[in-house]
Amino acid sequence: MDTLTKIAQFVEKGQIQEAKEATQKALDVEKIPPMEILNKGLIVGLAAVGEAFSCQKAFVPELMTAGMAMKESLELLRPSFEASDSPPMGTVVIGTVEGDVHDVGKNIVAMMLQGAGFKVHDLGIDIPAAKFVEAVKQHQPEILALSALYTPTRLAMAETLKAMESNGLRTKVKVIIGGAPIDQNFCNLIKADGYAPDAPQAVQMCKKWLA
Repeated sequence: MDTLTKIAQFVEKGQIQEAKEATQKALDVEKIPPMEILNKGLIVGLAAVGEAFSCQKAFVPELMTAGMAMKESLELLRPSFEASDSPPMGTVVIGTVEGDVHDVGKNIVAMMLQGAGFKVHDLGIDIPAAKFVEAVKQHQPEILALSALYTPTRLAMAETLKAMESNGLRTKVKVIIGGAPIDQNFCNLIKADGYAPDAPQAVQMCKKWLA
């Protein structure tokens, strides 16, 4: 069994230490590119447990331990994504909206954006609309990325867009949204600029906007 398959299985089973060790081996010994480790190892494992969860073959504890294995392994890849010396393609402010404390999906998008050449300001989790407004004023990004995992918290995305508008910032930044309860219909409803169902498509959309 190759190392990327092992990484995927360790993440899926929530084996945190094993996932970290396999990720380190892939980086240091096998010299596998970080983006490949992310796409063909970590994301595959998280997708598998997510699918099992949706079919009620896995439950919240399994989802949480898989998320933790993913998060710990992602930290090993972070320096590689942040090491690029080339000028940034653009600037993105990203965060999980108020009331929501999930960050695995957001972290994947942030790291993939960094790997694609964007300068990323990650505000973290449970971010109120006012803090997004403050960050857009401070960093003047081309793109604002909003994440939510719980259906009720997605309404905070609408509040954030209203706050951007009332502060005269809405036309100055493209807003991309994503997360489990988000779809294109909701994107249209709150008048965000784009919706991405996964991290690779989020990166692709951001690159297209700034092409």
